[in-house]
Amino acid sequence: MAFGADELHVLRRSLAHALQSSNAPLTAVEVQDCLRLAASVDDAVQEAGRLRAFLLADLARYRAALPGSLSGYLELLQDALAAGYEPVPDDLAALRALRANPVAAALLERAQTIAERSVRRRLSMTPAPRTRLLTLAGGTEAGGAEKENDPARPKPQSRPDDRPGRPVPTPGEVFPPRRKPTPPPEAGRAAG
Repeated sequence: MAFGADELHVLRRSLAHALQSSNAPLTAVEVQDCLRLAASVDDAVQEAGRLRAFLLADLARYRAALPGSLSGYLELLQDALAAGYEPVPDDLAALRALRANPVAAALLERAQTIAERSVRRRLSMTPAPRTRLLTLAGGTEAGGAEKENDPARPKPQSRPDDRPGRPVPTPGEVFPPRRKPTPPPEAGRAAG
């Protein structure tokens, strides 16, 4: 992002004012200059976003047209990597397929290094703090008496078929053993 001389002057004045220990208010002219600078910065950020989106769409089009668009794809990928682009798996696969080309082979090494660094950075990020798991109803927990009286804790709903004194049936009771079928009586066979 580049600033003009006037914008740098306003930025310097604004930073100097922000760093001063006195609480002197800004003049109306300084406020207007700051607002114009903020608008210019916002415009530059939006333009950079549009340019990045265009570059990535162009890169995808060139990648889809490979191998016919080899030189254009390699040039665009180099520009994108220089601008902070992290290569996607499709880029790495395309470069692996083109590694017979010396420029593509060098670019593959660079892209793999960037991709590995990106993966390591994402893996090293501290995960969000885990919430504590609550025990199930009927389980034991240290200090369980205070937890039972906690008004924020929802009360378990009782069902009418819950019978606390009833034992759990065994599989043999639920699924009785199969009996072997009995052969038909001999009286019906006496015809012959």
